[in-house]
Amino acid sequence: MTPHHSTALLSVQHLHKAFGGNQAVNDVSFNLRAGELLALIGPNGAGKSTTFNLVNGQLAPDSGSITLDGVSLLGRQPHDLWRMGVSRTFQIAQTFGSLTVAENVQMALLSADGHSLAPWQRATRYRRDEALALLAQVHLHDQASRPCNALAYGDVKRLELAMALANQPRLLLMDEPTAGMAPDERHALMELTRRLVTERGVAVLFTEHSMDVVFEHADRVLVMARGTLMAEGTPAQIQANPQVQAVYFGSGKTFGNLATQRVSETTGAKR
Repeated sequence: MTPHHSTALLSVQHLHKAFGGNQAVNDVSFNLRAGELLALIGPNGAGKSTTFNLVNGQLAPDSGSITLDGVSLLGRQPHDLWRMGVSRTFQIAQTFGSLTVAENVQMALLSADGHSLAPWQRATRYRRDEALALLAQVHLHDQASRPCNALAYGDVKRLELAMALANQPRLLLMDEPTAGMAPDERHALMELTRRLVTERGVAVLFTEHSMDVVFEHADRVLVMARGTLMAEGTPAQIQANPQVQAVYFGSGKTFGNLATQRVSETTGAKR
């Protein structure tokens, strides 16, 4: 689980974002290297979703900088970031239910190449070999011709991963990648993600509620609370951090005896 490169691919420095009088993100800074999986966690209202959406271009910061390989991402729309090699998966998978599995990936390839289709056209011929190769990487090659809406949920999440890889990303942003999945599916998806990003040298930033996923698959963990970055370290360091345990559980409980359970978004400092 060692990152490929020591220099940062993504650099986030001194981010601030307020909504009215509420300082949602307050002086947040971190770096992310190619080949590294970085988890961003925190209880409800911690600011992690706002931070995630600032990096993705859904929101603009009040101040601070976000750079990818030295190039500023500020002021760029999500589709601009996609063309720059920034991909994203969503808590609720974003796929085209009426298209086949292969056509979903072909649509992503069209978008990555800067093309678009009219709604009544289909992507059946466009870069089909590349689409099938991507599906093979996520173990969906044998379901290429099935309609997407016939897939099991875990397969839909794998399809979304294949689509996210269509633009040969340098940075992959995963919002709750294992939400709604059974435990064995969660770990299978993250192991697949690990293998693919290691092979490609992709940097991954992900938010996640399932602490077992975080502690087993992340290289490093960022913990936010009340808009600030309160802790950063390896999974083992975060598990042993008494401040982090207090924020999540209050006194008397630890990550050790809850690591295999889903931590609710509504978990607060008082219990």
